[in-house]
Amino acid sequence: MHILYIHQYFKTPNEPGGTRSYWIAKEMVSSGHKVTMITSSTKYNESIKEVNIEGIKVIYLKEDYCQNMTIKRRIKAFVNFMIKSTQVAWRQKDIDLVFATSTPLTIGIPALVLKKLKKTPYVFEVRDLWPEVPIQMGALKNPIIRNLAIYLEKVIYRNSKHIIALSPGMQDGVSKYVKENKVSMVPNMSKIDEFWPREQNIELLKELGLKKNSFKVVHFGALGLANGADTIIESAKLLKEDDSIEFIFIGGGSTEDKLKAKVQDYNLENVKFLGKFPMKETSEIVNFCDVSMVSFMDLPILYTNSPNKLFDSLSAGKPVLVNSAGWTKDLVEKYQCGFYTNPNLPNELVDRIKYLQANNGLMVAMGDRARNLAVFKYDKSILAKKVVSIITGL
Repeated sequence: MHILYIHQYFKTPNEPGGTRSYWIAKEMVSSGHKVTMITSSTKYNESIKEVNIEGIKVIYLKEDYCQNMTIKRRIKAFVNFMIKSTQVAWRQKDIDLVFATSTPLTIGIPALVLKKLKKTPYVFEVRDLWPEVPIQMGALKNPIIRNLAIYLEKVIYRNSKHIIALSPGMQDGVSKYVKENKVSMVPNMSKIDEFWPREQNIELLKELGLKKNSFKVVHFGALGLANGADTIIESAKLLKEDDSIEFIFIGGGSTEDKLKAKVQDYNLENVKFLGKFPMKETSEIVNFCDVSMVSFMDLPILYTNSPNKLFDSLSAGKPVLVNSAGWTKDLVEKYQCGFYTNPNLPNELVDRIKYLQANNGLMVAMGDRARNLAVFKYDKSILAKKVVSIITGL
């Protein structure tokens, strides 16, 4: 098949960000399919730039986007990409199937246009339950816009050939509008050959100004409003006098400056913001940390999240502390590879960190169980094949 893959934020392992679409597209190519990827970037001067990335034809449309944008600017970026990608998608020849992956929800519009006007079927991948996420977070307050977004969600779901959801909660959310047999669940992926337990890179540790023998808690990935990382800072404040523990942030986002200001106000020396790194360096940093923290705001809709950082943490063989009372809580408790902590009670996070710090045997056992889970259940070699199998099975 010739598959037209539409993802506004396509990233390779050499770039900061999620790489799920990269692995799925590579598996499509390995399975004999031709793949054309439409995405956005500002790294090229041209308004449209075609490059070949390991057999994937990638069409970059010049459109800026970052976590620090205002809601108004984000909406503008979504609409601009929707218009540009629809125009480019229309010009592609001999497309057998469109694979459109959210967010945003508007990514489904180019697929919908090709379905209606060219009779090209599409598969829609749901990475977040839009528009319910921005509605619950208070970003969509206008009732007219809110109702239009809900209507668009239903139209996109009902016109799709199939839907892939990234968590059980997302699968349930989609199944309110379509038959259950039209929805498959394929969570985010571990990358066992990108994140793995190994000898620590002491030179990098020193270069970053981190202590060699401290107990390190890492949060890597986005620092947007939805991540609710304030709780971690409040926990760090409670451990202000304990110089044996360091909190490390990798990545960035709209709340980063606010978090840094709070750290400064509290005069905390146990919190380090290291910035953004490609996957290779991120993996090195996570490897010399002891525990990984996966943080979200305490909103029911965010309990459905399928965060990359969770699965990369499993790959790295790290105990995982989650604060979202949904399926990620169920996962770490079922497989005994981490703990849940209430996001509204910073002292709970402190207690779990101190408990793990004092119990090295438990740390090792949890890390081993995490790694086994990544290898045998969630690795990209398993789940990318599952996605491609679903598509070809249609």
